[in-house]
Amino acid sequence: MLDPTDPDADPRAVIVAGRTIAMDRLAARDRSRGELLDALARRRFPEDIAVGIVDQLQSEGLVDDERFARTWVEQRSRAKGLARSVLRMELQRKGVSAEIIDVVLQDVDPDTERQAAHQLVQRKLRSVQGLDPSVQLRRLTAMLARKGYAPQVAFDVVRTELDAEADPIESI
Repeated sequence: MLDPTDPDADPRAVIVAGRTIAMDRLAARDRSRGELLDALARRRFPEDIAVGIVDQLQSEGLVDDERFARTWVEQRSRAKGLARSVLRMELQRKGVSAEIIDVVLQDVDPDTERQAAHQLVQRKLRSVQGLDPSVQLRRLTAMLARKGYAPQVAFDVVRTELDAEADPIESI
């Protein structure tokens, strides 16, 4: 195994090894610039070499933080129903710049986000049926809070769904 910190190592071999690591990561899924730099740092690649490798991949169009962020937001909001605040934190952890995060999150439609909250509550309602109404309210709003929804949005959505759930039962 090539040691990137070895002063006797061939610089071209170090770059090739770093590029191979980065390409292997990109083969699994799209990655942010920060993720690739972190992966190379964990393998003890000198910062200047790691930056050069990632810069080259970026110039080739293989690394694009905005594309990564858009894909990440779309997938995580659709699959997990995450709100903007949690998506922002995840992207920050991935090393995406604040400017790119702001641009990408501006495109998140508040109505779509609210609809996702309704769908999350509807799916979770089955598991809390039969519990005391205050317990239902607490568990459902806590679930939405963990997904990043603002407290007022969480309470409004849960109240609406609990009221909708109660109407058919009362009308029987």
